[in-house]
Amino acid sequence: MSWIWGAGPADPTAPTFHPVSSRYPDNELLGELDEKDMEWVCAGGFVTETQIFYNFLEDGTFIMCQVIHSSIGVWYPTVQFVFKLYNPTTKETAWRSTNVGNFLASPPGLDKRSCKSDQFSITYKSAPGTDTPETFTVFAHATDDVQITLNITRAASAPGWKIGNDAKGGRSFYGPDIEKPEGYVSHKFWPRTQCNGLIIYKGQAITANGPGMYVHTIMGMRPNLVASRWNFADFQSNAHGGVSAIQMELTTLDAYGMRGAGSGGLKVNFGSLVLGGKLVCVTAETTFPDEERPADAGVKSRAFHHDATHDSDTSYMQPKGLEFIWAGPSTLNDAPGQISASLNVDVGTPSEPKGLIEKVDVLAEIPAVVKAVISYVAGTKPYIYQWYNSSTLKVTAPDAILPGASGGLDIEGTVFNEASFIS
Repeated sequence: MSWIWGAGPADPTAPTFHPVSSRYPDNELLGELDEKDMEWVCAGGFVTETQIFYNFLEDGTFIMCQVIHSSIGVWYPTVQFVFKLYNPTTKETAWRSTNVGNFLASPPGLDKRSCKSDQFSITYKSAPGTDTPETFTVFAHATDDVQITLNITRAASAPGWKIGNDAKGGRSFYGPDIEKPEGYVSHKFWPRTQCNGLIIYKGQAITANGPGMYVHTIMGMRPNLVASRWNFADFQSNAHGGVSAIQMELTTLDAYGMRGAGSGGLKVNFGSLVLGGKLVCVTAETTFPDEERPADAGVKSRAFHHDATHDSDTSYMQPKGLEFIWAGPSTLNDAPGQISASLNVDVGTPSEPKGLIEKVDVLAEIPAVVKAVISYVAGTKPYIYQWYNSSTLKVTAPDAILPGASGGLDIEGTVFNEASFIS
């Protein structure tokens, strides 16, 4: 039963966390994805694996399609298909979560990059040497009032990535022994995608064309032990040939740190920038508790909450503003130089929100069998804040990457962002 209870380190001062953001030199952060990186693992033990497609449609509507595969020890895995839609003009919000039957990774004639169930299919297609070498086709009859048909492509100029290019790339490890970890968390991204298709919602057809991103995440332990906090930003713009700025940050629990139990609270942050339709920068940074990171660091990957206010709905301190910062060397051999970007998002207050889609009650959404073996501090309820707003990405980059960027550019776009409070 070690997958439930874990095991303490023999040396109480040994590191109990091994962040992906600290394992690679600044010029080796980019690890391009291979076939195995894209495959469903469907591991046993206590593992939550998810595949998420985020897209911003031409009429301003936000959509999300997600598959969640939850293994809970000896119990049979639970698989959910989740669909979310938010129209900022009409304020129409749809959230559909369906427990699916007969889930199968590697359907007949396909490999483990594809999956299907009675309610949906996601088919991976490869076209090497073309401008769009990879595509996912999503068909779903999520509920009686939602049908989805989408082609989601990745351009050759914006490859998928993970942090680090070795066998452990993309993964942070928990426990004293990185070779025999108590758990791990893994992230693989397509930083800029294009979807084309149709959504039937309540009998109405919605043209589903627009940019977005894709992420494949694995939490190889109980999710309440992976992090106490998460920050996530997905900025997309069609200006300048296509711009994307994405970032993910987790904060560890006290039990997981660099000097044994009680030294946690580390922030692990990673992200990327796409400018002119090209992946030009990948960032990663580790911040220790109470550490002030240098302003002149060669690589920056940072998220900040500003002007936090107590929210009586959730009992958490909700930020009024969020700030995301990226900086690092160009990944393009023909356009070297330093790149930086920043994004400030005003999300308002609990009483006067701006762009708030929903405050997601996590325990109300996860399967009952998962909930049964996850313990939270009495009186604590995990919540995810989700916002969707127009915003401006401030970018500085070599002119060879984006004409005029050496003097700084303001790029108008849209950002979906989340702030998750887990414990």
